[in-house]
Amino acid sequence: MIGARHPRIKICCIANWNEAQLAIHHGASAIGLVSAMPSGPGVISEDQIAAIAARVPPAVATFLLTSKPDVTSIVAQQKLCGTSTIQICDQLTKGTYAELRLAMPGIKIVQVIHVVGPDSIDEAVKAAEEVDAILLDSGNPALLVKELGGTGRRHDWKLSRQIREHISVPLFLAGGLKAENVRQAIEEVEPFGLDVCTGVRTEGKLDEGKLEAFFAAVHAY
Repeated sequence: MIGARHPRIKICCIANWNEAQLAIHHGASAIGLVSAMPSGPGVISEDQIAAIAARVPPAVATFLLTSKPDVTSIVAQQKLCGTSTIQICDQLTKGTYAELRLAMPGIKIVQVIHVVGPDSIDEAVKAAEEVDAILLDSGNPALLVKELGGTGRRHDWKLSRQIREHISVPLFLAGGLKAENVRQAIEEVEPFGLDVCTGVRTEGKLDEGKLEAFFAAVHAY
């Protein structure tokens, strides 16, 4: 698996340009910019997302995290925010991935799968046929107030490994990652990329010490 030894690292829940610079300085391949969500950390306005995305160097991917379930709203949001990638945190219930591609040429599409049980494997395999990457997280969209990310919880990495083995597109692993467990995650899942938010933050703010420790653990050997 390409990237399994030293996966790409996406720092999520970026709150401002200073945090974006810090993440990029330490080697982030991508940053995550969170738009309106039913719950969870890191939400900023679409104007803030657009301002940050416009300043990020071309080599660094900008992910717009969206909870919108329909093609029309997602397309409008991406055009306003100007990110290079759309991360769909809920299910697409109105419209198709093909329609998204036609409306957003050149924009990558990443579908989040919340790993809650064996059914998540089938869900990921089906989505992987139509998107550019799958991102596994530890939310729960079935709750009355949906959890769509940023929980700080781990899910079952054995299921994540099975998903990785059944899909041909890149897989990002999220959910409860931190410096202390990231090597185990890499060894067990062999993901293309890692996605971290709460694991590199203290009281909601990006913590340079935790950031350094996370990158050091990933590149330890």
